[in-house]
Amino acid sequence: MLRAVGFQDENFSKAIVGIANGYSTITPCNMGINKLALIAEIGIKNAKAMPQMFGTITISDGISMETEGMKYSLV
Repeated sequence: MLRAVGFQDENFSKAIVGIANGYSTITPCNMGINKLALIAEIGIKNAKAMPQMFGTITISDGISMETEGMKYSLV
């Protein structure tokens, strides 16, 4: 599976570092996060590790207003 995302033989001896990326175009507060995640990815590669980026749930106060979810968005 990892070979399909670009891993070579020498990469399997490196640390794999996960990058949780909350980027989304559905809320303006998360639109800039992808730039930060890409910078982190470069830093991890420069440290001779293997970055693996994955998405997370996007929470917005604006979307969750008047629901139970608004009690938990900042937590």
